[in-house]
Order: sequence, then C-alpha cells, then structure tokens
Amino acid sequence: MHRSRKHLHWSRRTSSVPKGYLRSRVLKLLNEKPMSGAEIMREMEEKTSMRWKPSPGSVYPLLSWLLDSGYTKELSDSEAGVRRYELTDEGKKFLEEDKQRRDQDKGARFFGQQFEEWDGPMPEEARELLDSWRKMRRAGHALRMKLRDDYSESLAADAKKLVDDFVKKISDLSETEKV
Repeated sequence: MHRSRKHLHWSRRTSSVPKGYLRSRVLKLLNEKPMSGAEIMREMEEKTSMRWKPSPGSVYPLLSWLLDSGYTKELSDSEAGVRRYELTDEGKKFLEEDKQRRDQDKGARFFGQQFEEWDGPMPEEARELLDSWRKMRRAGHALRMKLRDDYSESLAADAKKLVDDFVKKISDLSETEKV
C-alpha cells in the first residue's frame, strides 16, 4: 500500500536540520550500497564529524515510507534481525528528481551550507577552520546574551567595531580567492 507523502509526517523539522535533508542523504547512501537503519544513522554521524546523528524516530519511519512507496526494497539475505534496504529503479529515479529539485531551489542553501560542508571530503585544515568558526559563533552568542542581560553602550560600540572589521577582512579574503 502506497501512502501519500503529504499524509505521512515521518520527520520533524528542527532548527538545525534543513527540511528534506535526511531524506536526500538516505537516498544518496542507499544508492551507494544497501544499508540498515542503524548503519544509516552511524554513517550520517560519521559524515557530520560526529556532530549530528538522526534519531531512530526519524530514520525508521522514513525507511518504511520509502519501502511502502516502492523506492526501496528489503534485501532477502539480511542477517537475522537486520533489515537492509536498497534503492529500486523507481528509487533511483526519485533520487535524481530530488537532486534536480534541490539544484533548482535557490533557497536550498538557506541553512548556510552547514550540512553541505559535512557531506563532502574536506581537508583537515578546513575542518580546523570550521572548529574556529564554531568557537566564534559561540563567543558571538555569549556576547549577545551579555548585551541582553547587562547592556553597555561602550561594550556594544566595541563589539560593533570588532564585527564590522571582521566582516570587512573576511569579505576581502573572499574577494581575493575569486581572482
């Protein structure tokens, strides 16, 4: 029995995970090789450098929906108690359509490439930069909370100058890389 996508709410959108990301990644993973739900969760955690692991409550209903929709099939040679799935021809077509939709969607990068950067190979130096970037974001958040809780005009002015200088320097770096 095929269920309508609009009637199946298999994943909740969170503030950190873009809508449709999990489905897209699961399709890509299953296109590479047959996998179980646990293997998918482990692979996703590894691909995000241990920063995000989808919950069983997201992965298993998605796998069920993909199976019910005819996009995957369950392998008959699965180990006892382990259900592995692989894409069907219809699933491969759905994967390509999903990719085309994302390519056409100019808003697909609304999440600041946070998840995109996890998906591909990345030099270790770039990972170190991402760690610094995360530290900067945490420091910025702490500063916003301090300004909210204990506002000071001089602190706000100093912070604005620092941020403006930072943005200019980052912009300058970005421009020199394009040349």
